[in-house]
Order: sequence, then C-alpha cells, then structure tokens
Amino acid sequence: MNGEKRMEEDIIQRKKNLIMFPLGTIGRDMVYNLVTSYLLTYVLFTRALTAAQLAAISAIMVGARVFDALNDPIMGNIIERTRTRWGKFKPWLVIGIVTTSVVVYLFFNTKLQGWSFVWFFGVMYFMYSITYTMHDISYWGMVPALSSDANARNQFTSRATLFAGIGGALAGMLIPIFTTGKNAIGGSTATAYGAVALAIAIIAPAFLCFTIFGVRERRDDLREAAPPISLKKIFSTFTHNDQLMWIALIFLIQQIGNGIVVGGLGSTYIYFDFGYEGGLYSLFSTVGLAATGFLMIFYPAISRCIKRKKLMGLMMIISTVGYVLMLAPGLVMSAGTVKFIFITGGYMLANFGQYCYYLIMMISIINTVEYNELLTGSRDEAIIASLRPFTTKLASALTVAITSASYFIFGVTGFTNKISALEQSCSLGAITEADKLSQIDAVLAGVQHGQTAGLLLCMTVLPCALMFVSYLLYIKKYRLDEEEYERICVELQVREAQQ
Repeated sequence: MNGEKRMEEDIIQRKKNLIMFPLGTIGRDMVYNLVTSYLLTYVLFTRALTAAQLAAISAIMVGARVFDALNDPIMGNIIERTRTRWGKFKPWLVIGIVTTSVVVYLFFNTKLQGWSFVWFFGVMYFMYSITYTMHDISYWGMVPALSSDANARNQFTSRATLFAGIGGALAGMLIPIFTTGKNAIGGSTATAYGAVALAIAIIAPAFLCFTIFGVRERRDDLREAAPPISLKKIFSTFTHNDQLMWIALIFLIQQIGNGIVVGGLGSTYIYFDFGYEGGLYSLFSTVGLAATGFLMIFYPAISRCIKRKKLMGLMMIISTVGYVLMLAPGLVMSAGTVKFIFITGGYMLANFGQYCYYLIMMISIINTVEYNELLTGSRDEAIIASLRPFTTKLASALTVAITSASYFIFGVTGFTNKISALEQSCSLGAITEADKLSQIDAVLAGVQHGQTAGLLLCMTVLPCALMFVSYLLYIKKYRLDEEEYERICVELQVREAQQ
C-alpha cells in the first residue's frame, strides 16, 4: 500500500515538476537576452567611444566569455559536491539569480564615459559571467536529476526551452521598442536601458521562485560521499567521453553561426538600412522567432516520429532557403517594405532550422550522461550539463570577435558615435527628442550600400556555412542515436540489477 501511495505521489510530483521547472527560466532568459543581444548595441548607441576603447570593450567581452566557458565545468563540479537538505542545485539557483540581478541593474545604470566606463564595463562583465554561471549550470543540471526516462527528458528540455523562448521573445520584442527611437523610455536610449534593466532584475528572481519552491529532484545521490574538487576530474570527464567531446565541437560550431544575427549585427543592419526605430527591429526579431514556437511545443512529438539525424538534414534545407531569401533581395533591392518582408521571412525560416538544431544538441548532450556512466561508472550530471553553457559562452566569445571585426571593417562606429553624441545631448536637455531623431536620420542617410551589404553577408553566408559543417560532423561522428541510447539504458539497468 505504501508503495502504491509513493508511486502516486511521484506521478503527482512529476506533473508538478513539468510545470514548475520550465516556468523558472522565463526571467533568466530575459536577462540572458538583454546582455547577450543588446549589451553591445547599448554600448554603441550610448557611449561615444574611440577605436581603442571599443577594441578594449570587445577584448573584455571575448576574454570574459572564454573565462566564463572555462569556469562552467568548475562550477559544475562544485554543484556536484554540494550536499544540503534543499538538494545540490537549489542553493546555487538562489545565490546566482540574486547576484545576477544586482549586477545587471548596475550594468545599465551608470553615467560613466570614456575609459572610466571601459574599466567599469570590465568589472561588471566578469561579475556577470560568474553570477550567471551559478544559476545557469544549476538549472540545466537538474534535468538528469528529474528523470532518467528519455521521453521525460525530452519533455523537460522542450518545455524549458519553450518557456526560455517565451522569456527571450518577450525581451526581444519589448527591449528595442522601449529603448530605441520615438518610444524610448525617458526620451533617451541610456535612460531607457536603465529602466528596462531594473524591470528585468526584478522579474528574473520572481519567476525562478517557481523552480526553487515547486520542483523536487531525485535525492538518491545525496546519500553518497561528495567527490573531491579536482580539475583532473573535470578534464577526465570530458576526455574519457568521446561522444561528449564530439557534441561539444559540433554545438560550438553551430552556436557561433546562430549567435551572429542576435549578437548585434542584426539590430545594426536593420537600423542602418531601414531607419533608427526600435519597432522595426522588434518586428524583425519577433517574426524571426515566431516559427520556433512551433518547435517549442511540438518537438517531443516530432522527435518520436523523425530520427534526429534525418531531422537535422531537413532543417539544413529549410535554413538554407531562409538565408538565401535574406541575402538575395537584401543585396539587389532598395530599402522598403518588400525588402523588409523578404529579409524578415527569410530569418524566420533560417532561425527555425537553427533552433531545431539547438534542441537536438541539448538532447544529445544530456544523453551522454548514461554513456558516461557506462564507460566510467559515474554519471557526473552537473559536469556534463555544464557543457551546454560552456560551449554557448565560448561560441559567444567568438561571435563577439566576429561582430566587432565587422563593425571596424564596415565603418559602423563612425555612425554610431555620432548617434551616441546626439543621445547624450538629448538626455542632457541640449536638444529635443524630435531634433535628436531628425539628426539621427541625417546621420544614417550617409551609410553606403556596400556597408549594409557587408553586414548582411556576415549575417547569412557565415551562419549557413557553419550550420552545414556542424551537420556533417553530427551524422559522421555522433553515435548516440535513439537506438544506441536505448541499448545503453537497458545495459545499465541489467548491470544495476546484477549488483
């Protein structure tokens, strides 16, 4: 009777987990979207920086991202050792989200300029890297601890990415509207970003409370002695798992390309080619992400009908069509409604394929937990889960480098510095908001076709090429397909029964 009652309680808790776990990431991904997609834009359009200062900021972002990537496995191992009555993940969720919110607020609410701003930027960016890692590794590390069933993991992962997408989509839709152009809060981009950062710094912890107070993880491993912290252990986990190493490389390549549009090039291109109006970029990014909502909801069902490798081939075709629709009209058509429709629709198709790749990568990383257990006898869930943010952040570092190089090559800063000066004049009351917008339009009228064409080429050709390379590596090197994963799970069950 007790067994039946416990089974019933487990079913109820699992259903609760499926609701509470994904809800927690809405605010987290609003933070992530704000920093990853808009920080460089915020700097470009609110600080009149010299070439040396912009280069320093770019170097800081690249260096911090590399540091962040290297810090992820270490944080994963620290979490793996954590033993508290609240579990090993929740304490770090709390510490991480609170400190991240404080840092994000400070980041976007400073009046510093020049080299003083550069030094402040460096300190804050490294602080953000550390604090965000705490709750990000903890959050995704919970997935294997919630269930060992492949279908259940698909549900947790797809629902979490669905709600993450909702948070990211809300941020992507609202941030440009309220920070750029005629609808900017307070009439100035700098003031607007400060207000938006405050709102998100409150929203993020509020949503993560659903996960902290509503989710229950499996606690069997908490009775075991905590393993020692060792860089050797971290290194060993990665090097002894060949499938983990391959999926890390594949994911890295795909994420570099996937981050180029949203990392700053997309907004800069839209503003340069179609006008300094946040609503335009909001429409571009929102429509571009719209198709991903379908995948967020239906990916578990799709994954049961179409094998992952076949699905990747289909998504490769869809994305290629999307990038062609962005590039061809973008190069030959004049700025206008029809051109904007083609570019936005093309981005929707391209992002649809890229996002499906992302979901496949997520499942492929998580499934190496059982493969690791088969090889070594140890699951190392948190360490393996740290691979996703590790790879994402390393890719982000390389994306920042590509974006910054593009800005220098195509002379972007010559225009953004003028816009920053006008934004500052407006915030000080030296000119009216109407005068500011009029003068910005005059500045952007000087942008040449070759400059916008160069930005568009970086946004389309490079992501498509990197996506193709990741596809080839996946079908040739990643062996943990659906059948092989099921075989490993059965073998582990037999092994456990024999012990």
